[in-house]
Amino acid sequence: MENMRLILILALAFVLFLIYQAWVEDYGTPPAPSQSTQAPAAGGDSATPADAPAAPAVEAPTIREAGSMASTAGNDAQSAEPIIVETDVLRAEISARGGTIQSLHLLDYKQEADDPTRPFQLLKPTTPNLFIVQSGLLGGPNGTLPTHDAVFTPANTRYTLAEDENQLLVELSWENDAGLRVIKRYRFERGRYLIQASQEVINQTEAPISVRDYQQLKRTELYDPNKSSFIHTYTGGVYYGPEVKYKKESFDDIGKRPLDVTITDGWVAMIQHYFMAAWIPPSGVEQHFYTKAVDNGSQYIIGAYSPAFSIPAGASHSFESELFAGPKLQDRLAEIAPGLDLAVDYGWLTILAQPIFWLLNAIHSLVGNWGWAIIILTILIKAAFYKLSETSYKSMANMRKMTPRIQALKDRYGDDKEKLNQAFMELYKKEKVNPLGGCLPILVQIPVFIALYWVLLESVELRHAPFILWLDNLTEPDPFYILPLIMGLSMFVQQKLNPPPPDPMQAKIFMALPFVFTVFFAFFPSGLVLYWTVNNLLSITQQWYITRKVEQATAQGGGGSKKGK
Repeated sequence: MENMRLILILALAFVLFLIYQAWVEDYGTPPAPSQSTQAPAAGGDSATPADAPAAPAVEAPTIREAGSMASTAGNDAQSAEPIIVETDVLRAEISARGGTIQSLHLLDYKQEADDPTRPFQLLKPTTPNLFIVQSGLLGGPNGTLPTHDAVFTPANTRYTLAEDENQLLVELSWENDAGLRVIKRYRFERGRYLIQASQEVINQTEAPISVRDYQQLKRTELYDPNKSSFIHTYTGGVYYGPEVKYKKESFDDIGKRPLDVTITDGWVAMIQHYFMAAWIPPSGVEQHFYTKAVDNGSQYIIGAYSPAFSIPAGASHSFESELFAGPKLQDRLAEIAPGLDLAVDYGWLTILAQPIFWLLNAIHSLVGNWGWAIIILTILIKAAFYKLSETSYKSMANMRKMTPRIQALKDRYGDDKEKLNQAFMELYKKEKVNPLGGCLPILVQIPVFIALYWVLLESVELRHAPFILWLDNLTEPDPFYILPLIMGLSMFVQQKLNPPPPDPMQAKIFMALPFVFTVFFAFFPSGLVLYWTVNNLLSITQQWYITRKVEQATAQGGGGSKKGK
């Protein structure tokens, strides 16, 4: 029984190790990729590119072709200047080839905390960290409708949201000599990261055509040479459906077993730490979700394509969808599509993490500083667990009071473990002390600690958030290691309030633990270390107060422990 406190500490250390394992599990830092640019698939407009979805062929009615089926646009789109779109929150570059959104900067988010002039770039057309948004059509006579490799003609090459405007409409067109015309549109809105997308097919041929639309996201593995080896979060594909809920498709999964499911009212996305891009098909329309690895397995795709839709001769049809590309702001994501807020990945403790974040966000709205919000949240959590902690500290205080008697029993029975344990049980029963009472209440609180860890790690609202003095970024480790040192010192003081272990080896292990935890926490986000430090300081205050009460009761009545103190 005297080993229970050691087991508790080791259990906590194991939990911290599991957290670290969760960082690196399946998502370790990839090797540095070579520099290259995104090249179009061979075949231009006349062939389906290799990175388009392998959808079932649609029936191609026999029609009289009027001349060439090639697009009337030129073939120099790869060298043409991209279409620039600027709103109050986004700066996007759209390629004439396929209408691909090849670059996207988030103007309200910095690339680096110490460089306010560089906005964060989410989408990028080159490696390393290639990440682009593609869409296209499949079908038509001889499969000639424009895929994401077709060349479009833009209506303009620059769009800027004026102060008196609330939206921008970007149009690109494609047509061929057979009488097929496609207009691709993107609608950007003020203050929003949600983009309305559509592909209108105008059939001016002499027969109906059968068409599918598709949307996909392509990216390489995330590479950041400046990122700490202790900070790893999930980067990869995810999808959602009402039946399957939230599912991950890691890059390894995409390479080994491509996704092949049919879902209604779902979405597909590529997520990374704090940010994401997601295609959201129209509700009520069955979609086929797919993944594939291309370019020798170095690029990964997740996407969705629709059922074949027949467009009569002389008619038109518009395929509608939505694209979200921006920060994982939970309140906004929840409003856009069911389950989209699950992209803020709190893991298996989401049920605890979401209310913790809600409370933390509510406190921040009052105090205006995330550091103070963490401190107030810590106090509230400590208050919620006050009774459990009180039980734990009373048990520890009573155990501390019994230390001389425990040592005497060890001296009496020596190596006779059976008699020693029997004597311990008789002593605990006589004094009405539960040796597990100091451990179990603390174990109950460990899931809350893990949930808060994921809240502080995953919430983009805290990204680059300053606190006070040198703590100018709560999502990064303390640059001067001052807070981890304070945490280690508080842990050492807290140990001194606990009953010393009778075993000399255990005593040495306990003496080393503050140093070990200080080193470990030196690589944690400073917001989490702030929580742990404040929690320790509150625990020290509470434990000192309860221990003092137990000792006073014992001194006055001579039987504090017998009275259940």
